[in-house]
Amino acid sequence: MNRLTDSFSSAPWCFNGHAHTVLCSLLFHSPHVQYKRVQIDTPDNDFLDIDYTEGENQKPVVIIFHGLEGHSNRYYVTQLANHLHQRGFTVVAPNFRSCSGTLNRTKKFYHSGEIEDLQTIISWVNREFPNRTIHAAGFSLGASALLNYLKEHKTHHPLRSIVAISTPFDLKRGSINLEKGFNKIYSIRFLRTLAQKLREKKKIYPDLPDFNGSTIYEFDDQVTAEIYGFDGAEDYYHRCSSGLFMDKIQTSTLVIHSKEDPMCPFQWAPVDAIRKNPNLVECFTDQGGHVGFWSLPPGWLNKTVGDFISES
Repeated sequence: MNRLTDSFSSAPWCFNGHAHTVLCSLLFHSPHVQYKRVQIDTPDNDFLDIDYTEGENQKPVVIIFHGLEGHSNRYYVTQLANHLHQRGFTVVAPNFRSCSGTLNRTKKFYHSGEIEDLQTIISWVNREFPNRTIHAAGFSLGASALLNYLKEHKTHHPLRSIVAISTPFDLKRGSINLEKGFNKIYSIRFLRTLAQKLREKKKIYPDLPDFNGSTIYEFDDQVTAEIYGFDGAEDYYHRCSSGLFMDKIQTSTLVIHSKEDPMCPFQWAPVDAIRKNPNLVECFTDQGGHVGFWSLPPGWLNKTVGDFISES
């Protein structure tokens, strides 16, 4: 069993998981990162906007994948990007489709098991920065997509290691959980932008599915599954929930998860599978919320990710 000691010391004003999740989102400083932007083509004649900042020539490249309805300038991405860049790493921060501020050309969006766009991004990084070791970190949905990529490609990929942060290991229970109590606030926020993007795309593609629901589960059932060829939300969740295949991950992976994560509760984490897989390193904290981890002194999450990558 590989385990990092829980050295996380919570800020005292973050008194529970919701406090970490909400206060970090509202109050965390988002450092300005001097990104360069490149737009790359996808095999289906669409595009992906990739932001990056170059580091030292001999240092590794780290790709940071954002979460649901995030983007390259979300606080958790820029904080990690800034920390890694200060350590000399080249940082690549892709935007999933229609998350860069520009609506994409095709009907596709993105989802928790998206691997085709990850393949396009990782291949571009491998070409753009030859002879460099490549690592990746994913937040929430981005972590899920990364783990699905590792499942599909086994060891046939250029990633030396990954870090999975606040992973939704059980997509079905996670989507249902988002409709309970205070979590409904998160669901409303996600659905507001998802539904708006769908309305904009339907002006171009009137045959896109309608969304007549009010929950993430219904959006995935009516829209995500239809666009990506799943047999409804249940099929999508079953095929893409990373908790079902953590025992099969063959790449060095640090799994960071808070035991008080309100969106992706820790009790759904496949702890036994993680502990039995020698390729996985667990870092389970008592506090931290979902993609929060407001620590004293500040920067625990970024340092933990950077240290793991440096030692991989």
